[in-house]
Amino acid sequence: MEPIEFSLGVLAPNGLKRGRTTGSCATAAVKAALHLLLANQQLAQIKIMLPDGAHYLIVPIQACSWIDANTTRAEVLKDGGDDPDSTHGSTIYAEVRRNATQALCFKAGKGVGIATQPGLRVAVGEPAINPVPRLMMRQAVEEVLIETGNMNDLGFDLIIGCEQGEEIAKKTFNPRLGIVGGISILGTSGIVEPLSLASWIASIEVYVRVALGGDAKSVAYLPGKIGRQFAKEVLGLPSQRAIQIANFLGEALDFTQQALAENNSRLEVLWLAGHPGKLAKVLDGIWDTHSSKSNMAMNAVANVAAELAFEPAIVEEMRQANTVEAVMERLKNEPRAQAFWMEIESRISQLAHSRVPLVDRVEVRLFNLNGDALGKDYMAQENKVQKAI
Repeated sequence: MEPIEFSLGVLAPNGLKRGRTTGSCATAAVKAALHLLLANQQLAQIKIMLPDGAHYLIVPIQACSWIDANTTRAEVLKDGGDDPDSTHGSTIYAEVRRNATQALCFKAGKGVGIATQPGLRVAVGEPAINPVPRLMMRQAVEEVLIETGNMNDLGFDLIIGCEQGEEIAKKTFNPRLGIVGGISILGTSGIVEPLSLASWIASIEVYVRVALGGDAKSVAYLPGKIGRQFAKEVLGLPSQRAIQIANFLGEALDFTQQALAENNSRLEVLWLAGHPGKLAKVLDGIWDTHSSKSNMAMNAVANVAAELAFEPAIVEEMRQANTVEAVMERLKNEPRAQAFWMEIESRISQLAHSRVPLVDRVEVRLFNLNGDALGKDYMAQENKVQKAI
């Protein structure tokens, strides 16, 4: 079946405009530069295949020129559609240079970062060009070689850069992830979906992989800022091993299992630390904890209280509470409050552990909005844990 064009002029289902990823921009720039190098063709637009193999994308070329007898350069404007990120409006460029290796070599141009920490999709010391964009560029090179009759001409350096990329990268998480010198070349589909959660979830996958890199023994996932102090001061975890996962607990756990399986490794302990208003939702089987996707957690918490034979009046008050914080306030003078929250922690731990069998132990710690522990006396217990981290 012949590939069909993916038109960015067709709006997404939410009525917004799609865009092209940095990976698609870099691929188009490589293809345009190689056409100039091998066939002396300056093209105004380029057709690139998307990773699904069923669609292609037409990408305008902003500029294309010779640098010297063995090197050409092409530029593409990054257009994120109605979901602009920090790279929206930037210029992604590729310089294609002949080499004597008879192989394709990916290199970081000015404005594209270098990986300096393990756990990323690329090895330490490699340019921050993710695997899917690399595959897209390899395919683009092969297509040009076939089109121009140069199948025996395989030795090229692909130098990918971004104008102002060093400044743009300061607005991203790259410095925290150990990517220095510029942006990353990203994309798994070649297309930016407008105002979707895809890029956010993709970022969490990167954070998870970085956290698990370097033979990590312990990491912490935090739905929000609550628990950050616990991870830093009690567990002693560096920032790259204490990840804010927002509402995406299920995805974070699945990414963890996937990364551990790929590396044939295990994690000794995974900490989940935060407010029960988020974490307790998993008691109802809710793993995307955004308020638009799930009810509040009061009923789930009240169900546990009923199972533990709390007085029916208290259970009903918990069900009728406006917030989980109000439930905490109602229980703070109850003699069984700490044991109750420890039971909640234990149940969340068991459910989470079922999604990450390659983790030896999942520990949950719950806190109120002031950062006070609700369940286990972590100051006493985690002192022992620190010694093993």
